Amino acid sequence: MTTKYDRIGIGYASRRRPDARIAAHIASALGTSRSVLNVGAGAGSYEPEGAFALERSRVMIDQRSPDRAPCVQGSATHLPFRSNSVDAALSVLSLHHWDDPGAGLREMQRVAERRVVLLTWDPAVSRFWLVKDYVPEIDAIDQEIFPGMTELEAVLGPCQIRAVPIPHDCCDGFLGAYWRRPEAYLDRSVRHSISTFARIEHVDESMNHLREDLESGIWTERYGSLRDLEELDLGYRLVIADATRGSTGPK
Repeated sequence: MTTKYDRIGIGYASRRRPDARIAAHIASALGTSRSVLNVGAGAGSYEPEGAFALERSRVMIDQRSPDRAPCVQGSATHLPFRSNSVDAALSVLSLHHWDDPGAGLREMQRVAERRVVLLTWDPAVSRFWLVKDYVPEIDAIDQEIFPGMTELEAVLGPCQIRAVPIPHDCCDGFLGAYWRRPEAYLDRSVRHSISTFARIEHVDESMNHLREDLESGIWTERYGSLRDLEELDLGYRLVIADATRGSTGPK
């Protein structure tokens, strides 16, 4: 079972470390769920104590620390777990990588007795400066691979949707983590831990443009006010659904 993360996931765990503030949002969404299945678990960020995990990429599984949850290698679209076998099913910035997101969501509903919790990104939100001015190709990719909130509700039924503002010093190095630290995007090791960059050609040209604007002061002139903010809403959303509802009918 080979995935793109077997090619780009090496060293992921060093940059994609869980941020405590984002973890608190996820914990609140999980509520009193005692057993949780983390689907598309990667190196194990944001897994609560006592969780189970499923991940497709062997490279990602091999980066999991020994104290992380037991992890099964498999696909989100065919979860090797019994129906109603956990209180909650969780997916953290993973849904957009699945071959069939709808099938994966229905599987999460099947195995979860109480709720489904997703941390994802809303493609209806305005692009932030990196995408708008420097790498517009990201928008075309993300608009295609991220399901919108209406699409999610079409599968899951009515959802509670919560904004997750990103702290200015976020230690989980996903795409929006460095919104107040533009210099970070010039670092190849930072970009290597952001899957979207692996899909884009001519990234170096875009980063040269950013470097020039930072050196000339153009970036500061346009976006320097961001340095006064502690957090920013970039479109990351927690989606919380009742596992017993949705388009799948009675369980």
